[in-house]
Amino acid sequence: MIKQISPLRQRMLDDMAFRNMSPATQKCYAYAVACFARYHRTPPDKLGIEHVRDYRLHLLSRGLKARSINPIVGALRFFYGTTLSNKALADQIGYARPEDTLPAVLTRDQVLALIKAEPDLMMRTIFITIYAAGLRISEVIRLSTRDINSERMVIHVRQAKGHKDRYVMLSEQHLAILRRYWKRRQPQGDLLFPGPLLNRPITSRSVQRAFRQAADDAGLEQAISPHTLRHSFATHLLEQGVDVRVIQVLLGHSNINSTARYARVAINTIRKIQSPLEPLVMELAEPD
Repeated sequence: MIKQISPLRQRMLDDMAFRNMSPATQKCYAYAVACFARYHRTPPDKLGIEHVRDYRLHLLSRGLKARSINPIVGALRFFYGTTLSNKALADQIGYARPEDTLPAVLTRDQVLALIKAEPDLMMRTIFITIYAAGLRISEVIRLSTRDINSERMVIHVRQAKGHKDRYVMLSEQHLAILRRYWKRRQPQGDLLFPGPLLNRPITSRSVQRAFRQAADDAGLEQAISPHTLRHSFATHLLEQGVDVRVIQVLLGHSNINSTARYARVAINTIRKIQSPLEPLVMELAEPD
């Protein structure tokens, strides 16, 4: 039996579609509002700012951090401000201040160990592609054969976050790996990494599960995910001396500040900086 969608939920879905929001964002926002209503056991259009406050306290009590709460806040602001046309209420729902944490980054040896620990050819090639080109997991699973341009040696990333296209580099070694994978697996259709369903890519969850197992097998105990390979890509480029503005373009960042934070974890670059103490000639008496 097909579950009926309420008119209110359908209106919110239509509002998001009108604004060309990504399917992932639409799913996230609709789910967030549904959970909010389920918590209060009341339709969301009957709830107000005090109910939002109570729900946020509930989320905090569960240990959720700002990075998890803010997408929910975005969903509620959209629901009240756009779907219900109640901008005054939406403006009262403020975002949480995000934690200023450093991204997890692997060393080159750890990246190699992770790749070698993955026994499946498709998954191993996906990991390599994320690291070699700095792709998001949603971008790599949607790659098709037409996106791999061996003449210009670039990969065309289509309609990524923010509905933006971009090009990233395609190295000789990466191209050879992709060709070897294609020859051995010979996937049907245009998708580079198809899933079990016809004309559908492999799921992000499948990649995440395989990554976690490979990380465990490689002895990488820190909290990492496939996105860590993207962090490592950016950090290693910065350590190689690539201009941060070029890295910004490769990553598809709209704001340079999102890219500049990798300077805080580029350990090899930091180590090369001379301390202002070094030029000083100091003769210090031995302590008593």
